[in-house]
Amino acid sequence: MLTSEFDYHLPPERIAQIPIEPRHTARLLDTRDLSDRSFLELPELLQPGDLVVVNRTRVRAARLQGHKTDTGGQIEALLLRRLSDNSWQAAVRPSRRLRPGTNLNFGNTPAVIEDGPHNGIVTLRIDADAAMASAGEVPLPPYIHTTLVDPDRYQTMFAQEPGSAAASTAALHFTPEVTTRLQERQIEIAEVILHIGLDTFRPIAGDAIQDHQIHTEEFEVPEEAARTIKECRQRQGRVIAIGTTVVRTLETVASGDGLVTAERGDTELYITPGFEFTVVDGLVTNFHLPRTTLLVLLASLMGGSWRDAYQTALERGYRFASFGDAMYAERRQ
Repeated sequence: MLTSEFDYHLPPERIAQIPIEPRHTARLLDTRDLSDRSFLELPELLQPGDLVVVNRTRVRAARLQGHKTDTGGQIEALLLRRLSDNSWQAAVRPSRRLRPGTNLNFGNTPAVIEDGPHNGIVTLRIDADAAMASAGEVPLPPYIHTTLVDPDRYQTMFAQEPGSAAASTAALHFTPEVTTRLQERQIEIAEVILHIGLDTFRPIAGDAIQDHQIHTEEFEVPEEAARTIKECRQRQGRVIAIGTTVVRTLETVASGDGLVTAERGDTELYITPGFEFTVVDGLVTNFHLPRTTLLVLLASLMGGSWRDAYQTALERGYRFASFGDAMYAERRQ
């Protein structure tokens, strides 16, 4: 399929730059009938016995400000992935004139480039915990140009396991009021982990979506989550994923009959139209940027009706992207 089939006009001013307060007052588009709701009403869109699955990853303070030891030149590094104890894959800028053996310093934490750069990506030897404690900032997506007063506003209420370069944004709208309403409607919550990488924001560059190489991300589906999904199926409930990261996680470990296997590892699952969903029945997600793998995943779940939903959201003034509003969609039968 052509990448252009997943393009649409998004005025820059429609990309939300600040989060709405309180979180659950974000708007929620029910794509089944294109009705307007608030996120606080999400439990009313679901059925008793359904299961909501969230991602409990936590965004690391992975953006480091530092300098070259020999020249004092300023440098920024974004820690992407731990390779071994003190070896990390990192995106650095500026990357010109960097080479293996270059010594860096981040908040008095020394670092050295072991390999690279390759397209701005290096292998960095560093005590990451020390560097993040002294010189780390929570990275925001490249399309957000404001500074958060409270960095925790880019964390979900479920965030426990540090490891992501970005938040699971669909869950940013959850509050204790929402979870209480879910419980009152006998809708359970299960937790999985997928550590989100920087490539989640990378547009599809090629003319065909099949030419795009999906990013690799670490995940874990605990035994408890697998068991809870099985119990949901036994009571004829549906599995509702909160965010595309949960979709990729669950479908990676699908074992048939709507069940999953408890597992941890890396996933490169690239969901494109024609994919056969076997676990996820419904999806809560924010509105994604054009020509991204996130939008392709949504279109794979919804079919062509995603365009009607997005056009409606644009006409009605919904806010887009990480700090924007949300939508609820069900798997096309």
